[in-house]
Amino acid sequence: MTFVQVIDCKTSRYDDMNRLMDSWIAATEGKRTATHSIVGRDHTDSDHYVEIIEFPSYAKAMENSNLPETNRIFEEMVALCDGMPSFTDLDVVRDEQLNKATARRFYEEVAIGGDLDLIDELFTADYRDHDVGKEEETVVGCEAMKQDVAAWRDAFDFDFTLHCQPAEGDQVIAHWTWRGTHKGDFMGLQPTGRTATMDGVTIHRFVDGRIAEGWWIYDMLGLLRQLGAAGP
Repeated sequence: MTFVQVIDCKTSRYDDMNRLMDSWIAATEGKRTATHSIVGRDHTDSDHYVEIIEFPSYAKAMENSNLPETNRIFEEMVALCDGMPSFTDLDVVRDEQLNKATARRFYEEVAIGGDLDLIDELFTADYRDHDVGKEEETVVGCEAMKQDVAAWRDAFDFDFTLHCQPAEGDQVIAHWTWRGTHKGDFMGLQPTGRTATMDGVTIHRFVDGRIAEGWWIYDMLGLLRQLGAAGP
């Protein structure tokens, strides 16, 4: 289970505190067990800071706390604070990145499930699509996306296997495997009945909870070869 530690403190010397944290990151390279750190400043109190540190588990957090570098940095951090920082240890019981859930709905409900009307809900009206398989450099709009998904669905019976969905800022990245059986016209190629697979990566950029831009990266030439439409 993921574990989170919350450190709450007050300091008028945040620049010094920031440099101290940079030195801890450098000193614990290859040894620390923390995976993610977020620092927030109180909007109504500029001397009030909260740091949220994520670990794979409570045991890993304890390993991190027992590092000599962590103990040294903690003593220096306390000296920079206006009073003793407070610590809250949390076992994570729910962790949901909403943009990841929206991206997953596209693969499961639109691409595989065929609910093309859902595109209007999941995508912005001026959605921009960049696809290595298209002649146009950029395709714009929900209707263009609907046509694209419909064309793939008409050409193949397929599904996606999502291997991972790392997210950072306003972007969600999906590493997927596509597997499809060729049943209809595809880029002028009549149905072959062959089954093909592709590994690919898609990057979705979000604006206000909707997908605003997408980059599709996959091996189109490899797909055509599997369908017998390209040489070895």
